[in-house]
Amino acid sequence: MRFALVNPHWSWEGSTYFGSQQPVVPLELLGAREFLRRAGHEVLLVDAFLLKLTPGEVRAKLEEFREDFLVMPTANSYLFWRCPQPELRVPQAWLRALTSDREHKPTTVIIGPHGSSTPIATLHKTGADVVLRGEPDQMLPLLANTPKFAIPGCVWLENGKVIQASEPLGVVDMKFVTRLDFSDYPIELHTHKHHIFTPVDGLGAELEFARGCPYACTFCNKTQFRNKYRERDVVEVVAEIDALIARGVTYVYFIDEIFGVGKNVRLLLEEIAKRPLSIGFQSRIDLWNEESLDLLGRAHCISMECGIESITEQGRDEMNKNCKYTTERISELLIYAKTRIPWVQANLIKTEHDDPIAVKTFQDHLKASGVWVSEPVPMFPFPGSPEYVTTFGAQPDNQAWERAHEFYLGLFADKGFSDIQDQQPVPLKELELAYR
Repeated sequence: MRFALVNPHWSWEGSTYFGSQQPVVPLELLGAREFLRRAGHEVLLVDAFLLKLTPGEVRAKLEEFREDFLVMPTANSYLFWRCPQPELRVPQAWLRALTSDREHKPTTVIIGPHGSSTPIATLHKTGADVVLRGEPDQMLPLLANTPKFAIPGCVWLENGKVIQASEPLGVVDMKFVTRLDFSDYPIELHTHKHHIFTPVDGLGAELEFARGCPYACTFCNKTQFRNKYRERDVVEVVAEIDALIARGVTYVYFIDEIFGVGKNVRLLLEEIAKRPLSIGFQSRIDLWNEESLDLLGRAHCISMECGIESITEQGRDEMNKNCKYTTERISELLIYAKTRIPWVQANLIKTEHDDPIAVKTFQDHLKASGVWVSEPVPMFPFPGSPEYVTTFGAQPDNQAWERAHEFYLGLFADKGFSDIQDQQPVPLKELELAYR
């Protein structure tokens, strides 16, 4: 069978999305390609975002390849599955442009956070034939020779009706996630270095060491697709690093939901310390102490982003952070981290337990030591997160993204948006007007 994996050319005009707008290595597609190749399938991977391709240019490649399955994600890389744009405008437009009026009709497959949380709405909005809920790496090869009802997380259209397979979502066994093959991926074009604020020569890339998170914070949108914590083999990750270094990569950002949890993180960092490579990641400061922060310094960490969320224990408890440190200890470690790491960031979420004056004092104290602290922002109740159920009192339905988006815009109606929301968002129905 022939599988075409297409990362569309993303754009976010009018969106509430405030993640990176630069091309990020599509690790979910590269990972899926390895599983597909192992199963004996032919794979065409097209990163239209990195290559700046138009739908017409990608369509020409597909016409020549004549794929049996056309696969497209609904968010730009695993890194942003947990905080995606609410709208499906780009996948809608690209899927239509790549399939309309083609004599050859592939089975169209959507992967990503939208289908994982709201599969029926995603099927209808995109016009896809199949949605795979959860992680697609090991599930995509099954489409070639396995009944759909036997594929975890598979939802599809049959005679115009939506059919949903068994409830378990796709979850990958990480011992089978071997080193990615970057030999035919144009990494030399990947000049973007994610989330760094210090000069670094060379190329940037993204990798993953582990998936999932052992915590259950209310605001986190990882339940539907990357929940259980699982590490990769350090040897495989180091082999990827060495392959990237040989291609000119000098900075790697780990896209893990939470870097620093697993038992083998120290081993990985010791290996990185031996190499001409800088790293960045997201984490929790209560996973670290002075000794491990020293190790991060030796491993050339130059960007550490920490979710603090609330400056009070009450606020953190309300979000189910299960944080083991006091606010004083959090501040102490953030300041210590800044002596070892050029960029240390602390993120705050708006909570009723945090007095604005106390927040300002907390910010000023950390900023005086060079730690960047965000302004507190309201939570977006992503469909699939515990916060969505708490906010709306029910599991996500077919209007979940519209409901969450309208709620979020209402929070800012009289106050303006935050320091990280640099554009005026447009209502979701308007963003998806092309579909309507």
